[in-house]
Amino acid sequence: MAESRVRLGAPITKILAAIVAFATVAACAPEPLPGFEDDVYAPGVDHRKEAVDGIEVGNRLMEVEQYELALEAFTRAALVHGMTTEILTGIGTANLGLGRLGQSEENLRRAVAEAPEWPEAWNNLGVVLMERGKITEAQQVFQKAYALDNGESDSIRENLRVALSKSENSDNNSEQNEDYKLVQRGSGNFVIRKVP
Repeated sequence: MAESRVRLGAPITKILAAIVAFATVAACAPEPLPGFEDDVYAPGVDHRKEAVDGIEVGNRLMEVEQYELALEAFTRAALVHGMTTEILTGIGTANLGLGRLGQSEENLRRAVAEAPEWPEAWNNLGVVLMERGKITEAQQVFQKAYALDNGESDSIRENLRVALSKSENSDNNSEQNEDYKLVQRGSGNFVIRKVP
C-alpha cells in the first residue's frame, strides 16, 4: 500500500509544480496599457469614420510615382463616383507613367471630350502626344491648355515651350535621342524634363 501512495504522490507533485510555475509566470507578466485593460486584441478598423477618397489616394500615389497602385485607386474611385473627367485624367496619367501610351492617349482624349474647358486634361494629353512623337499635335494641345489656363501655370507654359522648340528644331531632334521623365506638378500637371 505504501507503494501505491508514492505513485499517486508523484503526479500530484508534478501538478503542484506546474501550478506554482504558472503562477510565477503570470505574476511576471507586464501590466496592460492604460485604456486597454479589457482588450486582449489589437485595435480594429473604425467603420464609423469616412474612408479617404480614391481620387485623393490616386493623386498621392502619383506623387510618389506608384503608377500601378494609383491606377487601382482611380479605378476604385470610378466605382464610387462614376467615370468622371478627373478620374479619366488620373487613369490616363497613371497609364502614361506606366508607359502604356495608347491607353493613356485614349483615356485623355475621352477626358478632353467630356470637359473641353479643363486645362489639366489638355496638358496631360499633350505630354502623351510628345512621348508618342506627335510633336505638331502636342504643340496645338499645349497651346489650347495654355489658353484655357490663361497662362497661369508654369508647368503648362514650360510644356508649350518644349513643344515649340522641338517643332522648330525638328531636324536636330531626329539625331538626338532625348529621354524625358514625368514630374507631377499640382493636381495632375506634368512637365517633360530631360533625364540627366
